[in-house]
Amino acid sequence: MSGETTHQKVALVTGANKGIGRGIAEQLAALHMTVLVGARDPRRGEETAAALRAAGGDAHAVTLDVTDQATVREAAQQVEERFGHLDVLINNAGITGSGQVSPENAHDQIPSSVELNMVRAVFETNVFGVIAVTNAMLPLLRRSPAPRVVNVSSHAASLTLTSDPDGPFASLLPSAAYSPSKSALTALTVQYANELRKDGVLVNAAAPGYVDTDSNNHTGFLTVAQGAAVVVRLATLGADGPTAGFFSEDGSVVPW
Repeated sequence: MSGETTHQKVALVTGANKGIGRGIAEQLAALHMTVLVGARDPRRGEETAAALRAAGGDAHAVTLDVTDQATVREAAQQVEERFGHLDVLINNAGITGSGQVSPENAHDQIPSSVELNMVRAVFETNVFGVIAVTNAMLPLLRRSPAPRVVNVSSHAASLTLTSDPDGPFASLLPSAAYSPSKSALTALTVQYANELRKDGVLVNAAAPGYVDTDSNNHTGFLTVAQGAAVVVRLATLGADGPTAGFFSEDGSVVPW
């Protein structure tokens, strides 16, 4: 028997109490990772963590509002004190800005009439929140032998797809908040990947596809499990895996 201690992988998923985030947490727990369920609402976070434990997983709730620097710092301190490192960071928490409506009904996103406060709120969560959490967790990720960061983006982030008048987004309302925030997120993904490549940190963006969740008023046609799968694949890449990439639910590259 080797005297070496087995490295227990620890993964933090933001916005993990429902939807795609919960699906990601469930799949990572099934892979025997210790999963930290990041949630703004402590009760909902604990309920999800308890459900994962009941299914045989190792899960713990972490109160985390990505727009609140104090809770971000406290979350990083909790991970430091309890585990000493972090192997996987899934930046999943995000908002559409329009509430629980299907994209074709998001009339408040139309650029010529959008409220600036709504755009700011969306960017605060979808972009600035990712920077805040990533930077807080980076010292812990650097202690991992195989650190992975996955930013949950969207096909709506693709300028190639959204600018095609004959493409899949042509029939949807123009978006001045959600889509640009996800475009910024994919750009940010590349910049983090470029900085951290030399340190062995693989940073990628995932487009889970049109998943049946609250955010689109359950009009999506993919299951949560299907949407979560691409994120989990990127979270478990080998050392020779890609970085600075943008991948869809079927594993194909999403055009910038």
